[in-house]
Amino acid sequence: MARLTSEFWIAAHVRRVFIEGGFAAVVRKGSPEAGAIFVRVDRLDGTIDLYGPAPQSYFDEETSGERRFECLGRGLSPLDVQEKFEREARMDPDFWVLDIEDREGRHFLDLAE
Repeated sequence: MARLTSEFWIAAHVRRVFIEGGFAAVVRKGSPEAGAIFVRVDRLDGTIDLYGPAPQSYFDEETSGERRFECLGRGLSPLDVQEKFEREARMDPDFWVLDIEDREGRHFLDLAE
């Protein structure tokens, strides 16, 4: 199964969030083809839940083309998240950041089990 480009996946996910009544915005553009995607969920109470790409060990042959995520932290401060992105940028500057604002913490992501 071919994997959707990062740019296409982001555009589709933004639409999904809006359809579900949330708000989403791309705050950092990475590589259009294969940049890693991080999702910040702002709960509008001063805390952020952060999601990032699941490790490859979560995938098998049937799911290798899918994008799955794992929770990297709940209830984080904006400073904690910024520091994480600064470290990430030193290792791989081609990543995307999608912000979702949702008081309930809905992310609409497929999480790895």
